[in-house]
Amino acid sequence: MDEINLISKTQRSLQDRLQQIGDAILTGGVDNMEKYKYLVGQAHAIQLTLQDISNLLKPKKEQDEQGNVIDIGEGSTKN
Repeated sequence: MDEINLISKTQRSLQDRLQQIGDAILTGGVDNMEKYKYLVGQAHAIQLTLQDISNLLKPKKEQDEQGNVIDIGEGSTKN
C-alpha cells in the first residue's frame, strides 16, 4: 500500500467516525452530559487531526522578511 492510499484511507476513516459522532449527538443518542462532553472532545480531536493531515499535504511555502510568500517546492521554475 502506498503512502497516499494509506493517508486517504485514514482520512476517510476519521471522517466516517466524525459523522458517526455527529449523528449520535443530533439523534439524541447521548443520555448524559458526561457522554456528550466525551463525544464533543473526540470530534474536536478528529477535526484537529484532519486539519494537521491537510496542512502536511499542502506544498510548503515560506515568507521572506517583507512578508512575501516564497514557493520552495521542488522542480517548479518560472519563465
